[in-house]
Amino acid sequence: MPDVRIKKIDENEIDTILADDIDFSGVLNFEKPLMVKGKINGEIDAHGDLYIDECAVIDAEVKANVVSARGRVNGNIVAKSKVELFSTAFVTGDIIAPEIEIESGATFNGNCIMRGNNE
Repeated sequence: MPDVRIKKIDENEIDTILADDIDFSGVLNFEKPLMVKGKINGEIDAHGDLYIDECAVIDAEVKANVVSARGRVNGNIVAKSKVELFSTAFVTGDIIAPEIEIESGATFNGNCIMRGNNE
């Protein structure tokens, strides 16, 4: 079986980037693509795509259209479209999504339920 290789996103295609020195606590809502390079603690409830950079640490329940993780996520993930876990990702929590891609080397500890939002 060949290794999964997920296409990396170009940062120029992302509207907002939370830099690595950001430490946010609370509820985060957004409509357009967002990249997190710092720390988030609380809840992410979004309609846009979420990109989690390699050094990012997310301690939150996550809801977004697409969740693409290269960093650490401690919390459940619900994605409307798909979840992508790069080889550097470390996820502890359950995933609910209609599609999931996991690169070799990624760590995922939790349950996975593959279904859409309308189920």
